[in-house]
Amino acid sequence: MSEQTNLYTKSPSQIVMYSTEWCPDCRRARFFFKRKKIDILEVDVNGDKKAEAFVKELNNGNRSVPTIIFPDGSMMVEPSTEEMEAKLSQSQPS
Repeated sequence: MSEQTNLYTKSPSQIVMYSTEWCPDCRRARFFFKRKKIDILEVDVNGDKKAEAFVKELNNGNRSVPTIIFPDGSMMVEPSTEEMEAKLSQSQPS
């Protein structure tokens, strides 16, 4: 699936994180995925008006970042490191 088909969908083929450069929670989530060596597709809502509108649609009109969408269709908004750890441990085969 191309990068474009992963944008603006609730069922991407890879993890998509809608974020901004200045957001501390976004930096923490970015670092979390990097430390775990997990590739994500990151979209800056400041430079992409369609992404900003999509995030607002998902979050009842709020521009909440990071908004992270997973291939299983689940979504996390402004998750803590612990919440991301729990999500990843769920999706790992036992």
